[in-house]
Amino acid sequence: MAITAAAVKELREKTGVGMMECKGALQEADGNIEKAIEVLRKKGSAKAAKKAGRSTNEGLVFSYIHAGGKLGAIVEIACETDFVAKTEQFLALGHAIAMHVAAADPEVVKREQVSTVELEKESEIFKVQALNEGKPEHIVEKIVSGRLEKYYKEVVLLEQSYVKDPEKNIGDLVNETIASLGENMSVTRFQRFAIGESVASAE
Repeated sequence: MAITAAAVKELREKTGVGMMECKGALQEADGNIEKAIEVLRKKGSAKAAKKAGRSTNEGLVFSYIHAGGKLGAIVEIACETDFVAKTEQFLALGHAIAMHVAAADPEVVKREQVSTVELEKESEIFKVQALNEGKPEHIVEKIVSGRLEKYYKEVVLLEQSYVKDPEKNIGDLVNETIASLGENMSVTRFQRFAIGESVASAE
């Protein structure tokens, strides 16, 4: 069934979860707001969103070095308390994300960090591609928007599919750990190193 913008907005206001995730939950729940809230709760997203405003002044820096020593990554993950930073789940999250960064080579932590210049460049490329494919001009903007979403999933760490479980993205991993441990946490920055490549970073 078609999901209205009003329903997505209402669900977002009730849960604090992002628009795309709200839309997905509504589709899964056949448009039923209460069922969609349950879907989000099961995923841990609603709990995570409620904790998103809390300050994160503790945390740890994690590292991963691939076998052979020619590829590695360092990731900083923040949380609210030193106690949580020492838990097995938090440590597992950090090591999983450091390994993922080394393997998947993201460019930024979240989509807001993608530069306007880069977005404009990609949008123009997608627009020209669509026109060259013979797409009608009135739907080109919609096509560009869809391809930009795919672009975000390629370069944004939190939106990348987790290399060990493509059914989840890195944001899902973080949200699940937040829901489990009951504290706000966030990936604050990362650095990836590969022999023979220029250094890429995000903060």
